[in-house]
Amino acid sequence: MLKMTLGKTGMVVNKNGFGALPIQRISREEAAKILCKAYDNGINYFDTARVYSDSEEKIGYALSDVRENIYIATKTMATTVEKFWADLKTSLELLQTDYVDLYQFHNPSFCPKPGDGTGLYEAMLEAKEKGMVRHIGITNHHLATAMEAVESGLYETLQFPYSYLSSELEEELVRKCKEAGMGFVSMKALAGGLIQNSAVAYAFQASRDALPIWGIQKESELDEFLSYQENPPVLDDELQAVIEKDKQELMGDFCRGCGYCMPCPVGIEINNCARMGLMIRRSPSAPFLTEDWQAKMKKIDDCLHCGKCKSKCPYGLDTPKLLQENWKDYQEILAGKQV
Repeated sequence: MLKMTLGKTGMVVNKNGFGALPIQRISREEAAKILCKAYDNGINYFDTARVYSDSEEKIGYALSDVRENIYIATKTMATTVEKFWADLKTSLELLQTDYVDLYQFHNPSFCPKPGDGTGLYEAMLEAKEKGMVRHIGITNHHLATAMEAVESGLYETLQFPYSYLSSELEEELVRKCKEAGMGFVSMKALAGGLIQNSAVAYAFQASRDALPIWGIQKESELDEFLSYQENPPVLDDELQAVIEKDKQELMGDFCRGCGYCMPCPVGIEINNCARMGLMIRRSPSAPFLTEDWQAKMKKIDDCLHCGKCKSKCPYGLDTPKLLQENWKDYQEILAGKQV
C-alpha cells in the first residue's frame, strides 16, 4: 500500500485519496457502505466541500466513529468573513467533528492573503488558533492563482487539476510545490472522465509527488482502485505508450468537464456537450445516443454566443466553438457517417 506525507502538514496518507463529490448523487446508506469499505481497506484521506450538498453529512454519518483515524479535508467558497464562519460551523456539525484536518479556500478568484481587505485569511488563522482547523490549503483551476499561492508561502497544500494529460506548466507547478514543502493534491486525475485506463492513471500519480483524489460513486469504482494497492501497476514502457497515445488524441483544446462555465442562459449542458465527441469515441457510444442526449445536444442550436461560458472557463477555451464542433460531430455520428 503506497503512502506519502502531504507536505509540511505531516499527514501520512494513503496514495488513494477518496474524492467525495460523487457520493452526493447516491443514498446515505449506499454512500456509507462505500465510505466504510474505503476506510476498512486503508484509505484515510477524504475530500469534500461545503457546496457538495450532503457529502459532508454522509461522511459524518459513516465515519464519525473512526474520526481519529482519518483525515478530512473540506472547503469553503466564502467571500466574506461572516460566510467563512457560517460555512465552517456547518461543516463541523455535518461532519460530526470539532476540527477539520485540512480547510481549503475553494477555487477563489484571487489568492487570499493577510491584509488584502477581505479578512478571509485572518479568519482562517483564527480558526486554526482555535483548533477548529489544523492545516490551511487552497484549491484552484487557474494556473496564475495557483502559482501565486505557492509563492506566497501561506498555504500548506494546493489542490489543482493534474493528470498525465497535463502540460509542462502544470508539471512545473507540482515541482514548485515540492520545493516549497507544500502538499499537492491532484483533482481530475482522470481528466474529467476522458482517461479511461485507471491503471495507467494510478501508475502515473504513484510516480509523482501528488495525492490523487479519485471521485467515487460506485462500489465497483472503489474496488478498481483498491485492487491497485495489492498489485500496483508500474509505469513501464507499455503504460507509457498508452499515455503517449492519449496525449496525441487529447492534448490541447478539450473540455475537462469542470462545470465552472455553468449555468448556461439557454440551458445547454456545456460541461458535457462541449466534449461529447471525445466521450463517444472513448466510451461505449450507446448511452450517449439516447433521445434524452440527442435533445441535450440539439440545445446547442440555441446558443446565444453571449460569451459568458468562455469568460468563465479556467482553461481559456473557446467553449461556443467547441460546442459547435461537438454538435457537428454528434450529428455525423447519428447519421452513421462516423463510428
